[in-house]
Amino acid sequence: METNEKQPVDLPENAFRELKPGEEYKPILSPDKVYPEVNAWSVSWGIIMAVIFSAAAAYLGLRVGQVFEAAIPIAIIAVGLAGAAKRKNALGENVIIQSIGACSGVIVAGAIFTLPALYILQAKYPELTVNFMEVFLSSLLGGILGILFLIPFRKYFVSDMHGKYPFPEATATAQVLVSGEKAGNQAKPLILAGLVGGLYDFCLSTFGWWSDVLTTRILPWGTELANNAKMVFKVNTGAAVLGLGYIVGLKYCLIICSGSLFVWFIIIPLLGSVPGSELAAASPEQIFSDYGRYIGIGGIAMAGVIGIIRSWGIIKGALGLASKEFSGKKGNAEAQMPRTQRDLSMKFIIIAIVFALIITFLFFYLGVINNLLQATVAFVVVAGIAFLFTTVAANAIAIVGTNPVSGMTLMTLILASVILVAVGLKGTSGMVAALVIGGVVCTALSMAGGFITDLKIGYWIGTTPRKQETWKFLGTLVSAATVGGVILLLNKAYGFSGENALVAPQANAMAAVIEPLMMGQGAPWLLYGVGAILAVVLTWLNVPALAFALGMFIPLELNTPLVVGGLISWYVGSRSKDAALNKARVDKGTLLASGFIAGGALMGVVSAGLSLAKFEYHHNLSETTLQVAGLVMYLLLIAFLTMSSMKAKKTN
Repeated sequence: METNEKQPVDLPENAFRELKPGEEYKPILSPDKVYPEVNAWSVSWGIIMAVIFSAAAAYLGLRVGQVFEAAIPIAIIAVGLAGAAKRKNALGENVIIQSIGACSGVIVAGAIFTLPALYILQAKYPELTVNFMEVFLSSLLGGILGILFLIPFRKYFVSDMHGKYPFPEATATAQVLVSGEKAGNQAKPLILAGLVGGLYDFCLSTFGWWSDVLTTRILPWGTELANNAKMVFKVNTGAAVLGLGYIVGLKYCLIICSGSLFVWFIIIPLLGSVPGSELAAASPEQIFSDYGRYIGIGGIAMAGVIGIIRSWGIIKGALGLASKEFSGKKGNAEAQMPRTQRDLSMKFIIIAIVFALIITFLFFYLGVINNLLQATVAFVVVAGIAFLFTTVAANAIAIVGTNPVSGMTLMTLILASVILVAVGLKGTSGMVAALVIGGVVCTALSMAGGFITDLKIGYWIGTTPRKQETWKFLGTLVSAATVGGVILLLNKAYGFSGENALVAPQANAMAAVIEPLMMGQGAPWLLYGVGAILAVVLTWLNVPALAFALGMFIPLELNTPLVVGGLISWYVGSRSKDAALNKARVDKGTLLASGFIAGGALMGVVSAGLSLAKFEYHHNLSETTLQVAGLVMYLLLIAFLTMSSMKAKKTN
């Protein structure tokens, strides 16, 4: 029987600290009662959120290389919907909506880091074929494996390590859900900002009334500086990227941008200053494409290795706990467990893992490789890496809220390529096999990191883990199908290579790694090595190497606006001596920035659809006019975000 009693809506005092000996954490929803969780309302809205945010996150990720976390915006929308429908005791339902919907961000992160590389390489090798089922099954199987591999470690991360890990994203999402149960007005600024950001980016990408990238090349001295000193400065004017910078925060944005400035203002000018070399006549952009980004790739891969080494103790601890769960005799004991501690049974997990692995092997053998030995080798690589690194991904999310999926996937691709070449799989068929393998592994690791966030939210609030785990599979299916369709749509509308193509930075990195290995050309190991050494030095200096290395690889114009957003976040959160007021301002800014991201990204998908439908709009504005208009519009957007955030009032 579901209770209709009104539950308290404050997280307990010991929610975020370590428990004292003998102390027990008691969630908001009592373990002794049953509350509304899974029903037509929560499942339907969860599916809708998965579709919408899968499309939005795929577009944004392929455009700027950053996948925004969907959990917070979905939680805000769920709260607003419950308030509008006047649903009582909606906390459990909102967790399910958020958990199903949040599959979008993690599936997108897994898919867009690898699978668009198939299209990038297809432009050079027309014989290379890509189809929807490869994209769909790679995402689906990776997501399912990520869920199944993580469940045995749930208690370790969310219960045994309670208070020892900060879980930044889970904390923010849980606070949104809990405060929303008190008052559902938080959706209003999100909707307003979604309209502003959506219309702004729609006009920008569809009509081109102002420039989307401000550059110093527009000035006479800027052109001279770019041609002679190989130095250029650029800023993307999009609303979604600005909002992303606000949420990431100033510290992290500065580290990312520092990596970008290091390449563009030190490495590129140095390479271009060699007298008589072919680089002396090349543009800064060409030097970055041919040299600079490979240093970033080496840094990303080494940062992933360092993360795994640092997490080895956690892997062993989690494996020990899982082995006890696998070998333990549950029987009637599980039925006696409180509702908030019941997972899917270990028997089901084992059978499901075996079944998923069999399907993965058949997918590789019948659909991708068609050679028993090579398919077996590919299968072993996927199963081993996905299982081993599941806890690494979960640990990264639990500590810093950032999943180093791209670095670990790059390492997987390099390892898989070397092994596959050794067993005779090379050329275009080798590229397809390596990238599909990378897609499965990347999605599995992304899902593991994202799902531990959902389970921690459920632990704090007091929902039923078994229900979250069961319905996560549906969200994965819906998100995988949506992402596959959106990637096909965006490839037809824009493409992933060429002058006006989507940036797809991680996928370009994967293509850059795979091609020379599979075509017998070797690889730029010296540049990789420079990046790897730099990552080691940065780690020794306690600088987050992964963030710095990503900045080195992602184009300059997509890193600089992150700092602008980070500066706004710092400004609104430091103007008052009242800490509560500063927090209220930052929180409102987070809602507005989330609206920019969601609105801008969703309208980007609409623009892609119009482009595919051959909609064309032409104007006769000069480049100078477009640059000036772009600067004015960008300053207005900054002013709106800053001033609206500053109007926030602290709650009593």
